[in-house]
Amino acid sequence: MSTTRDRFDIYAAKNRLSAEFIRPRVKRDNRPVLVFLHEGLGSIGQWRDFPEIICASTGCPALVYDRWGYGGSDPLTQPRKPDYLHDEALLSLPEVLNQCAIDKPILIGHSDGGSIAIIYAGTYPQKVAGIITEAAHVFVEDVTVEGIKRAVEVYESTDLKTRLARFHGSNTELMFRGWADIWLSPEFRNWNIEEYLPHITCPLLAIQGKDDEYGTPAQVEAIVGKVTGPARASMIDNCGHIPHIQAMEKVFSEMVSFIRELTRR
Repeated sequence: MSTTRDRFDIYAAKNRLSAEFIRPRVKRDNRPVLVFLHEGLGSIGQWRDFPEIICASTGCPALVYDRWGYGGSDPLTQPRKPDYLHDEALLSLPEVLNQCAIDKPILIGHSDGGSIAIIYAGTYPQKVAGIITEAAHVFVEDVTVEGIKRAVEVYESTDLKTRLARFHGSNTELMFRGWADIWLSPEFRNWNIEEYLPHITCPLLAIQGKDDEYGTPAQVEAIVGKVTGPARASMIDNCGHIPHIQAMEKVFSEMVSFIRELTRR
């Protein structure tokens, strides 16, 4: 791989976060940093080598980090609250970017990470060069709730906990329950972040699998239809909730094309 990776810790919103910075071996000036924001059960390791491939192909450096309660970061000390994604977008992410001296990144967010990217960009539109969302949510649907109920059943009846523990270690139980419990709670049913969309002025690419078990095309339609800046949707055939793994070649092509167009501007 024509990149280097450096692991380090960040202290944001009073928590220690595990992070990695990826740099292309062939350096190109003035390329925006790609900031990868993982899903609700994700981590640095679960991105696999996808950030490196995107980094090497675009010449952009990249930051990947474990949010609070995930991977190698500090464990949760309390249950998730209905505004936990707002806390990640408005308290933690600004401190992460500041400590890493990152200005106007391209945010690449998967699922929860995509929602975080939308909240951040809708609050600080001048601080973002571009956004790529994968399977992001801007409101809760019946299919979302049913999908999480099934995930809980799988967690309790299969080796899913063991597989997640390879990435999250002692954080696994609190991480999973914190995610599932808040999404299934009655107070979260009316969660909605569509109000942030009209304030987003940067270019945006919204990716979603047509077979996503946690969301319908209405999510992408709302994102693309309500932002102010240039936006386009990519609905991918034969693909579920993890497009960068389940349809890697297609997602790679879409993302690289989007990033290259941004860097030419």
